[in-house]
Amino acid sequence: MDLQILYHNEPEEPPSAVRSSLRSVFPADDPSLDFRRRFFPAASLDNWNDWRWQLRNRITKLSRLEKIISLTDQERQALLFNGTGLPLAITPYYASLISPDNPQDPLRRTMVPVAGELIMSAGESRDPLGEESHSPVPGLVHRYPDRVLFLATGCCSSYCRYCTRSRLVGGEREKPQGPAQWKKGLAYIEATPAIRDVLLSGGDPLTMPDEKLEWLLDRLRRIPHVEMVRIGTKAPIVLPQRITPTLVAMLRRYHPLWMSIHCTHPAELTAEAARAFNMLADAGIPLGSQTVLLAGINDSVETMKQLVHGLVRLRVKPYYLYQCDPIAGSAHFRTSVAKGLEIYQGLRGHTTGYAVPNYVIDAPGGGGKIPLIPENIVGRDGSDLLLRNYEGKVYRYPDVIGAAALS
Repeated sequence: MDLQILYHNEPEEPPSAVRSSLRSVFPADDPSLDFRRRFFPAASLDNWNDWRWQLRNRITKLSRLEKIISLTDQERQALLFNGTGLPLAITPYYASLISPDNPQDPLRRTMVPVAGELIMSAGESRDPLGEESHSPVPGLVHRYPDRVLFLATGCCSSYCRYCTRSRLVGGEREKPQGPAQWKKGLAYIEATPAIRDVLLSGGDPLTMPDEKLEWLLDRLRRIPHVEMVRIGTKAPIVLPQRITPTLVAMLRRYHPLWMSIHCTHPAELTAEAARAFNMLADAGIPLGSQTVLLAGINDSVETMKQLVHGLVRLRVKPYYLYQCDPIAGSAHFRTSVAKGLEIYQGLRGHTTGYAVPNYVIDAPGGGGKIPLIPENIVGRDGSDLLLRNYEGKVYRYPDVIGAAALS
């Protein structure tokens, strides 16, 4: 299907044309629309394809969720006793992808809380990455020398239950932010010439209106030493309706602009997500994925291979595979590191290098990302370096210069 993208030098479409373009991007026979007819019968097709409608109609209460899926006792208990924890929020679109009858459905497990969230296990923390100790001003994390994390909002369209920043999002923290909240962060960046890379995150920056996001991008682009801006988002996956021609036309005015997209499972790579990725890629925005390794969800070589192959077909580079952070109440999500290495080993050499993400641990306490790779240097034999390949076979490399340096 050919998609018409509205570029910045074209006249703005009238409302009727916008409605027509929504129908062309998300056709009436899309499977998710059966879900709309069942659970949102008053919503029109235009409503369903409007990202603002999706945000306004998020599933946020037990009473609403139990009409859509058959809750287990563990899920119901978690929703009843959640208290001040990470709230429930699922877009209607993403809810349409969740199995109503299978509690082990991968997408359901990432979005619907279970009682395990209420248990704090050894080594867990509300701020496992020590971000607060690397925050020189509110809303900014400066852990690495030349880049900063800019927390532009406390709102996500849907809340992943293993969220590293669950302490910073949801509830009252969803209140809109703007220049008044951002001024200290912008002033810090302006006063720190070493910063060349700014990652906009939150929350999800794509929950903000175009105008507010553009104000922030424009302000960052005016800082001479800021060479690149990245947007961290899950919107193309949980809210693909957000990727509109108007948004794409605005974003392409601020190149070099990159996008890091949170992807979890191949079931997320729907026709709607594909259209969103294509629109972004066609606008010249490099796309990378970030995936958290999750027990019983994506912790097999086959599942991960399906995910990374699907992403590459959609012009998304698998960038990071994260060991799940020890956020409070996350023990049921975490795998062993050995499992992560097994998956990495099952990808490297067995598929194209473009499809192999970096497997990393974001070190607790603020140590930053540390890559993990299987041990491929077996040892030395004289001047030869002994190397193990992806098949487990050992090969020799004549490292004469290295051997001389060691002698």
